Amino acid sequence: MPDLLLELFSEEIPARMQAKAADDLRRMVTDRLVAEGLVYEGAKAFATPRRLALTVHGIPVRQSDLKEERRGPRVGGPDAAIAGFLKATGLASIDEAKIQRDPKKGDFYIALIEKPGRATLDVLADMLPVIVRTFPWPKSMRWGQRSAKPGALSWVRPLHTITATFGLETEEPDIVKFAVDGIEAGQTTYGHRFMAPAAISVRRFEDYEAKLKAAKVVLDPQARKDDILADAKQLAFAQGFELVEDQVLLDEVAGLVEWPVVLMGSFDKEFLSIPGEVIRATIRNNQKCFVVNDPKTGKLTNKFILTANIEASDGGKAIVAGNERVIRARLSDAKFFYETDLKTRLEDRLPKFDNIVFHEKLGSQGERIKRIERLAAEIAPLVGADVEKAKRAAHLAKADLLTEVVGEFPELQGLMGKYYALAQGEDAAVAAACEEHYRPQGPNDRVPTDPVSVAVALADKIDTLVGFWGHDEKPTGSKDPFALRRAALGIIRLLESNNHRVSLVKCIDMAWNFGYAMNDAGIIVQANRFSADLLSFFADRLKIQLRDQGARYDLVDAVFALGGQDDLLMIVRRIEALGKFLDTDDGKNLLAGTKRASNILAIEEKRDKRIFEGAPNPALYSLAEEKVLADAIDLLKVEASVAVMNEDFESAMSAMAKLRPAVDAFFDKVKVNDDDPLVRENRLKLLNEIRAATRAVADFSKIQD
Repeated sequence: MPDLLLELFSEEIPARMQAKAADDLRRMVTDRLVAEGLVYEGAKAFATPRRLALTVHGIPVRQSDLKEERRGPRVGGPDAAIAGFLKATGLASIDEAKIQRDPKKGDFYIALIEKPGRATLDVLADMLPVIVRTFPWPKSMRWGQRSAKPGALSWVRPLHTITATFGLETEEPDIVKFAVDGIEAGQTTYGHRFMAPAAISVRRFEDYEAKLKAAKVVLDPQARKDDILADAKQLAFAQGFELVEDQVLLDEVAGLVEWPVVLMGSFDKEFLSIPGEVIRATIRNNQKCFVVNDPKTGKLTNKFILTANIEASDGGKAIVAGNERVIRARLSDAKFFYETDLKTRLEDRLPKFDNIVFHEKLGSQGERIKRIERLAAEIAPLVGADVEKAKRAAHLAKADLLTEVVGEFPELQGLMGKYYALAQGEDAAVAAACEEHYRPQGPNDRVPTDPVSVAVALADKIDTLVGFWGHDEKPTGSKDPFALRRAALGIIRLLESNNHRVSLVKCIDMAWNFGYAMNDAGIIVQANRFSADLLSFFADRLKIQLRDQGARYDLVDAVFALGGQDDLLMIVRRIEALGKFLDTDDGKNLLAGTKRASNILAIEEKRDKRIFEGAPNPALYSLAEEKVLADAIDLLKVEASVAVMNEDFESAMSAMAKLRPAVDAFFDKVKVNDDDPLVRENRLKLLNEIRAATRAVADFSKIQD
């Protein structure tokens, strides 16, 4: 079947827009094809700095013919209704309609409408100009003389040519004939802006891709990335160095060039006195260049790697020299910023925070720092941290936000705080906490392990959550402008990874009391008005965390349903033990038994409109299986309660396993709904005992089969 080739050739497309634009083009074209009844075999889109391209394989030559029956008015109906029916169906007279017999409702006219399918070439000619005109660029522009006219095309940059061909692989393809804003579709494109600027005539995708490569254009973005990375690694290795890989930068650089040429430059060694991260940020942000390590020391060298978009006649010397001049100037600025920052101690910057609003409902940055400092001091003993070091770290942790380097490179916040803290003689743990208190910032980010860092990180995140939650600024749907979900997940990972026992309720109360408890009227407002909701939020985040680790989310519900669960570490340990237990035959069968008991109770309690609570009467046990089950339940209550109290959840599960044979035997031999109402009630109470006893570990009704 035929293939479609489409290219939209323009001026420079910003690198940050290319990947989404390629995906949008593929989606818009293929969705419209399917809507037109043209099911294709495959599609792939590409982007370079100057073009979007799409190939769609295996499109039918034409649409299928459509046959449709359309029901009309009753026979003998009003003339106006019949006239409208004829007009809507295209029938010349009512005699062309068929009559559908219906003894109950009467006879109706039926029109048989046959709609022949259109040629795909015609369908494409109609749909492609609409797609071009409605393309969802985040920013677009109009240009030239036509820009002043109504309906002028708006595109990311001036659109120059449109290539659109359709046809079989073995035949000469047809041009899809359409025009957009005076630009007629054809089969002409252009190669590299400087090395091969002449027009190129193309037929189909394979021909198009090969001719572009001959004209110094690598169409596939992934191929450009692979070439850049391989050449950069090889160039660094040849000089005895090691490339510092950067996937985000690689993606961006690949979107800036059509024909990547990798070159190496250098800068003065005096700049190596600046922290390596500052050097990297300067070179990366300003010139989109990679930095290079010395593999022997693991430290940066005075080399960098750039990606040019041309094979220069001088081997790239002028390009390298130009980049070196810019980088030298930018590094001079960075060195000045860094040395200027070192002249002011971190604590001397803090008074300025009193005049910087953190949030209109949460006060200034200065007030927030004081809250975090107090909370960190309270949390420190709970995580084994030195209280004074935790207070000092919390006091200084935000100070680098007011430095020159962080003002220039915001992504270095925290890291520069560590460097400046060390430079002014702070304790190593205090300095580390200045950097690490922001972590973890995502699922793949490193979790701090130093107790001082953990204390400050917890204080920072808890204060954020409590402040926004207490003032009803919670995440809604997909919106989370203050990254509260990330903060909650960070707290969970900090506690779980470091095996720390911390009561969330206690921390919430402390954080609230340290800065928010009194409202504008001077009335003390209790944190318990929102803490239950905040704990539920933690439960939802924990489900996500455990699900990502392969655990079952329903087990989280089963444990949280017990109430009073605010020790995240113990919740995780209980869930782990419960999951292992349910993977055993004993666990599966006991779950089935408890669910059977719960289902019977639900039915009978609904029927009797009462709850079968209270201890069963041993005198009414008439079968051995009843007595055995009752004894097993009594034993479980003792053993499980002691095990849970000692936080030995594996032993608690082992105790529950002993209940399984008694439950199996009971349901096998005992008729619960006995004819004697007293015996029936007693047996239902015994079933309730099963439900109550297992709740020492989890609410089994929340667990999925």
